[in-house]
Amino acid sequence: MAAAAAAVPGTLGTLQASRARLVASCCVRLGPGWRLPGSLMGPRVAPAIWARGWAPAVGGSAPRRGYSSEVKMEEELRVRYLEEENRGIVVLGINRAYAKNSFSKNLIKILSKAVDALKSDKKVRTIIVRSEVPGIFCAANLPVPTIAAIDGLALGGGLELALACDIRVAASSAKMGLVETKLAIIPGGGGTQRLPRAIGMSLAKELIFSARVLDGQEAKAVGLISHVLEQNQEGDAAYRKALDLAREFLPQGPVAMRVAKLAINQGMEVDLVTGLAIEEACYAQTIPTKDRLEGLLAFKEKRSPRYKGE
Repeated sequence: MAAAAAAVPGTLGTLQASRARLVASCCVRLGPGWRLPGSLMGPRVAPAIWARGWAPAVGGSAPRRGYSSEVKMEEELRVRYLEEENRGIVVLGINRAYAKNSFSKNLIKILSKAVDALKSDKKVRTIIVRSEVPGIFCAANLPVPTIAAIDGLALGGGLELALACDIRVAASSAKMGLVETKLAIIPGGGGTQRLPRAIGMSLAKELIFSARVLDGQEAKAVGLISHVLEQNQEGDAAYRKALDLAREFLPQGPVAMRVAKLAINQGMEVDLVTGLAIEEACYAQTIPTKDRLEGLLAFKEKRSPRYKGE
């Protein structure tokens, strides 16, 4: 594809070659064995790589029905894998109560370790990131959908972590803001880049310049979060909504979910023509999968599909 584009003379040829390289790089991100359109008769695509992530709600309530196991990474980060009807949902719970969930080198290190481990887990479908410290929230580059459940404070690095997630939900009583300019510094964890992409450049500048803190309703009004809920007595309204959303995602084809996320993320960074080429390349990855055939068969037999991420 890149060779063909390079053969076109002049600026157009250079542009097409650049687009081809970008599309090719996107397919490389899918992992070994993935192919560009036109090579569907080549080797079979490798199985998708998944991350297992699920975070419990703020409030630190006792584990509910559906928890299968808990992996504690030095207590500062708790990883829970749900079972039964919630199988495939993983919760990353940040637990630095003594520091109000502020980020430390150790927390960043163990969070990175958890993310790397989740990326290679084929069984993970959706990850919820939450705080286990009441009233405080404080994803990662994962191939599966990630949801930030904000039930308390998400200031500075906490909001930057939430901005790294695909979807954000918050309680109306939550407080969110990039407040670093009050300390004569700037957001350094992606805030200056992700906030403008989420709510627009002008409004993002206003919020960062003023170090303004928004509640849940205000955050919903500017498009910073997708859903706002009245807080409940347990203090985990946002988490419960995040869990409902994760359950909606579970029945969908795992490979399709992964490449859809990739197509959207990469397509938003380029022009429309290149974005459409990325979409075509990602669509092609779903054609030779066993899941696609299972989906067609399930539709024909009028039953729920049994996807395996293959």
